[in-house]
Amino acid sequence: MSWVEHTSGQHWRVRYRRKDGSVASECGFTSQKAAQNRAREIDVDQRRNTFYDQTRGRIILSGWLPHWWTTLNVDEVTLDNYHYLVGKHITPRFGTTPLIDIHTSDINQWSTDLHADSYEHSTVEGIVSLFSRILAYAVEDELLPANPVRHHHNRGKRAFRIRQEMLWATPEEVLRAADQAERLHNRASALLIITAAWTGCRWGELAALQRHNTHPDDHTIVIDPDIGALKETAHHQWLGPPKTPASARTITLPAFLAMLLKHHLATHHHPMVFPNDNGGFLWRHTWRTRTFNPAFDGNFDLPNPHLRLYPIRPGLTFHELRHSHKTWLIAAGIPEIAQARRLGHRMDKRIVEVYSHVADEIEAHIQTALKQAWLDARHTLADRPTPPPVTPRSGLIRRHLAEPRRDGQALPHPGA
Repeated sequence: MSWVEHTSGQHWRVRYRRKDGSVASECGFTSQKAAQNRAREIDVDQRRNTFYDQTRGRIILSGWLPHWWTTLNVDEVTLDNYHYLVGKHITPRFGTTPLIDIHTSDINQWSTDLHADSYEHSTVEGIVSLFSRILAYAVEDELLPANPVRHHHNRGKRAFRIRQEMLWATPEEVLRAADQAERLHNRASALLIITAAWTGCRWGELAALQRHNTHPDDHTIVIDPDIGALKETAHHQWLGPPKTPASARTITLPAFLAMLLKHHLATHHHPMVFPNDNGGFLWRHTWRTRTFNPAFDGNFDLPNPHLRLYPIRPGLTFHELRHSHKTWLIAAGIPEIAQARRLGHRMDKRIVEVYSHVADEIEAHIQTALKQAWLDARHTLADRPTPPPVTPRSGLIRRHLAEPRRDGQALPHPGA
């Protein structure tokens, strides 16, 4: 049973017992009648098992987060990403706020502010989704009556919801960038770019590729289901399973690529196909910023570089080489089931069962198309060694450039 106590003057409080037997109180009532009405409400809610103890929600977010971290069962990469997002975005905004005082309007304003700070819509969605997961645990622990994060699918600026097409590169552009990567770093970097574009592999799959899973004589590489992907955090790298079960696959190589890989493996004796200078794993950020980005972006923004690099497809990301590969397959008329199998995409089980034979029948078509793309690109480079001026292409520049291009204008080019 709840009861009412007079505190001072025109102030009363309601006292009640929690499930564990401890006593809690709600204060701030300015009349005895209001306090008695609240006491009866508490009694009814407790009997119905719908009572929410507001005092529990007074804990601030940063005071409750240490308990939330102990409830997680995720891999190290995901955990590292969570720590970054919580430390970078969530704690600075809501860390000192009591859970009960976090309102939907506050979260909507926060989301709007993140968009105003030029964060991608997908990035904002990921941050808010993580915050929603945190608050959902607070609801389960009865610290909150409901999750204040509300997903309004038909609300907000339409521009936030537009899914712009990713950038992609032509075979000619890939070879030009690979040539610049070789001059900038080494031949292995060039081959890594070419292999990504002509196989559609993810970064982690190629960075983890080992000798025993590379079969140039059979024209195949194998993405191992257990150690087929390189995982990394800020200070740690290890081998683990690829992104999805469908990502564990055998990829057929065009003859020219099999020969290039065979010659490359003869140049070193390390277990990794694409090792760093010390024979270990490549670090994604280091290789990307020092080799990949300059190879595609060029360096015309630098006054006196030791090596002048042409802009090829500024803003292209490594993952967009995978998108480029898919674009080439679509242009060659390769059926969706064969594209999915080569790229390791998940497809409906019934579709796979009915059309699995199609992938085997058109493998020759895929290899012919990839070979022709290679020959055409080599022929173009031989006829025109200097890259043409870069023209805008429909797509979203997914990383910052030193000098972003202006819509409708070509990027700077010698003699242009």
